[in-house]
Amino acid sequence: MTIYENNLEHLLDELYRIDLIIRLNIEKWRAEHSGSADGFQGLYISENEVNALLQNTPYELSMDTCPAMEKEIREIEAKTREIERKKIESIKQGKELRLQILSELFHLQPFEIDALLISLAPELELRYEKLYSYLQNDVTRKRPTVDLVMRLLCCSVEERYKAREKFLPYAPLVGHRLLYLMADGQESQLPLLSKSIKVDERIISFLLGTDGIDQRLQNFSAIVEPESSFDDLILADDTKNTLIELTEGHPGLDSPLMFYFHGAYGTGKKMAAEAVCRELGTPLLIVDSKALIKNDPNESFEILKIVLREALLQGSSVYLEGFDALWKTKEPGVAAVDLVRELDNLPGWVFLSGDLPCEPSGVLKNHIFINVAFPVPSFELRKRLWESFLNGNASKDVDIAALANKFKLSGGQIKAAVFTACNTALAKKPGSRLSMDDLYHGCRTQSNRNLSAFARKVEPHYTWEDIVLPSDIKNQLKEICEYIKYREIVYTDWGFDKKLSLGKGLNVLFSGPSGTGKTMSSEIIARDAGLELYKIDLSSVVSKYIGETEKNLSNIFKEAEASNAILFFDEADALFGKRSEVKDAHDRYANIEIGYLLQKMEEYEGVVILATNLSKNIDDAFLRRMQFVVEFPFPDEPQRKLIWTGLFPKEAPLAKDIDYKFISEKLKLAGGNIKNIALTAAFYAASDTEEIKMHHIMRAAKREYQKIGKPFLKADFEPYYELTETGVK
Repeated sequence: MTIYENNLEHLLDELYRIDLIIRLNIEKWRAEHSGSADGFQGLYISENEVNALLQNTPYELSMDTCPAMEKEIREIEAKTREIERKKIESIKQGKELRLQILSELFHLQPFEIDALLISLAPELELRYEKLYSYLQNDVTRKRPTVDLVMRLLCCSVEERYKAREKFLPYAPLVGHRLLYLMADGQESQLPLLSKSIKVDERIISFLLGTDGIDQRLQNFSAIVEPESSFDDLILADDTKNTLIELTEGHPGLDSPLMFYFHGAYGTGKKMAAEAVCRELGTPLLIVDSKALIKNDPNESFEILKIVLREALLQGSSVYLEGFDALWKTKEPGVAAVDLVRELDNLPGWVFLSGDLPCEPSGVLKNHIFINVAFPVPSFELRKRLWESFLNGNASKDVDIAALANKFKLSGGQIKAAVFTACNTALAKKPGSRLSMDDLYHGCRTQSNRNLSAFARKVEPHYTWEDIVLPSDIKNQLKEICEYIKYREIVYTDWGFDKKLSLGKGLNVLFSGPSGTGKTMSSEIIARDAGLELYKIDLSSVVSKYIGETEKNLSNIFKEAEASNAILFFDEADALFGKRSEVKDAHDRYANIEIGYLLQKMEEYEGVVILATNLSKNIDDAFLRRMQFVVEFPFPDEPQRKLIWTGLFPKEAPLAKDIDYKFISEKLKLAGGNIKNIALTAAFYAASDTEEIKMHHIMRAAKREYQKIGKPFLKADFEPYYELTETGVK
């Protein structure tokens, strides 16, 4: 028995069978209209046509509409049997017949297959446009109408009425968008029988053997042949083992699975889905869920239908990226619950991904729903990810453990950081290996994306040599740096992580008068640790509106989780201090705000530095949550002298008449005020086009005293007070 050698051979044979049916009906039409035909057929309705219509009775329940053309009928029947035999044998021998696949995918019955083929014919051969116009007695109707399809395929009124349901919105042909019923312009309310049929372009391409995804999906979708295996996944063991067990056990499952992978960007969700699909032997259709958010909900639903149809045509699993965007958005579109219901109709496995967990309770009927968390990788996993992506392309000075410790990045972020570092190194010196500076730069590009919306980024410039503090205070600051450097060894390698559920971050309190070095110390710590510093003014975070303060704090800490930055809360006095007695609702709410901040600090695993001027009013509840409390004293005379002598840059033109002993003794100010005086004196000197002299410093000191509201008395600053007079040199 012969078989079909390829898909096209089978499709052409089926179209030949349809051609026989069309020929038979043309002969039938000619026989029925032999007396009414004229040269203007289809352009107007003649008297003969009206008389012929009146002679027919359309509502007889049974009538033999097939003409007595036994030879043609037997030929069609014989061709149908021949095609069926060859099709069965071809499938047994592994031949891919797209029309048969389409029938099985969408559960099409023989009538629906023939309706599709009749509508397909003019898409492949234009001669059928004229034939259909002839059969429909209308030169403008070049596509088959529902009525024509019924007349070609139905031999009785009963069959025709029953066939109507094949063209309803929920039926496979229309519901799966295999074909469209056209009614343009003013004809939008046409009866069903008068509507023209158009086969969808993607279905035409599929039948002809093309596998590219629908053009309407190409901007936000991609079909992937999975290459990643379970061996390639760098995930927590429990997560990885769960996926392996479910995948290996899938033949015994009664229902397909619907996963919801939730976690931050780059934590391996998509790669895990690929590994599962590789094991299943199916491709993966990846779709950006944001494409389903449209101004017109009907447009969103149409896109969804095309996505689901594409998954069936590709024989793929579906991966909806950013699924939680559907239930976060207030814009119109496909609701998340409705989407899950539609996805439940797919026979294959489904993967949803998002940032936050969710549970579509009571929605699924055909799938088993499984929630899988993808947390930011642990220290050990981050080291393995760095080693994997660097692949030996790093210089000897690169400390992978330090990178994994300082930057709490996901796998995707580490990959992007290495890519950025490679471009940076290439720009400096082609062919060079990646240095620690290159990788630090790459990490920072990944970790400061959104935090700047809530905080001000500070570029650290100061070093340990720039700050003047008592040795014990300086040692405390260096201990903080050591804590940052070795925290992963203590928590991960030495197991303290298993003993603590909260409080794994580093909370530091800087207290002391304004200008004593709190901000400067934060910059030095950030520079020493290789981390970015973001300064948040708590006075701008605290809101008079109930709930707004917590919302602001939540946004800050949420963004900080992915930013790997030191959070420096300045002006903490706005929220800290002794918790007040509860006298009214506002007092109660103030305490709630404080408690919320304490909670977020305990949950945060990064570095938080709080600065306050009110060291004596700190509540014990805060002190218990601080790993370090650093008191910044007001500088004494020797310290002020060190500040003065180290403040002026080497390039600055300093006169020899500067009396450091006098200004250190008499100008009893903090380092911040001293810096202001030095800078103002430099501008005075630049204006006078000369060196920075003692009179410039004294004039600047007088202005600083006026600014902070302190008296600048002549008796206190003799013999240099006269230098403060304007114009005195």
